[in-house]
Amino acid sequence: MSTNALYTDLSGYYDLMCADIDYRAQSRGIRRLHQLFGNGGNSHLDLACGTGPHIRHFLDDGFQCQGLDINQPMLDVAQQRCPEAVFSVGDMCAFQVAQPFDLITCFLYSIHYSDGIEKLKGCIRSAHQALSENGLLCFNAVDKTRINNNLYVSHTAQHDGSEFSFRSGWHYAGPGERQSLRLSIDRNTNGVCESWQDEHPMVALSFGEFEALLKPWFEVHIFEHDYECIVPWDGESGNAIFAGVKR
Repeated sequence: MSTNALYTDLSGYYDLMCADIDYRAQSRGIRRLHQLFGNGGNSHLDLACGTGPHIRHFLDDGFQCQGLDINQPMLDVAQQRCPEAVFSVGDMCAFQVAQPFDLITCFLYSIHYSDGIEKLKGCIRSAHQALSENGLLCFNAVDKTRINNNLYVSHTAQHDGSEFSFRSGWHYAGPGERQSLRLSIDRNTNGVCESWQDEHPMVALSFGEFEALLKPWFEVHIFEHDYECIVPWDGESGNAIFAGVKR
């Protein structure tokens, strides 16, 4: 198997890599949280929006949406998918907006892409400043103390005459504030195999540490990682949805 990288820009494979994600269910789940805890407004900003699949569903549900991502090729795809939305290149750890938003989201554990605790604090502070009165911040997270380094998820997809196999898993060596997302992609085209592997460094926190960072700025609610049902976090599971109402 070739060890040559399949690509250096994820935008061309991002949607295939995430083909098993139920974007509609995730978007609808957060919309229900917004109905319960938010201020009733319909302006929405999606941080680390990628190619815009969540934004597409928020638009269809009547929101006015903007997206922020650090990767311009991702945003090029997002703009084609969501021509009604406004997209900007920027760092979610240090951003400003011209008008406040009623809802800010950050899906797919992207909050962990903050480069260290201080950068994460910058993200939280920027989101707080960008929200309108009683606005809502929602994101999902993984607890570093509950990561099993031996677990991973995988799926396959067919595209343009090739079969792709995607595999990803969390890794936390501990102790400290660093964890990683390990990703591998294999492509098989007429018996010719290529592979690409990477390890994305990410900030690591326990849920208690997340809550402590949020509390000066937000009224914090933590829920089980189930977008179909709104259930309070049981204190044991390693994945959760955070909802913060601006103080």
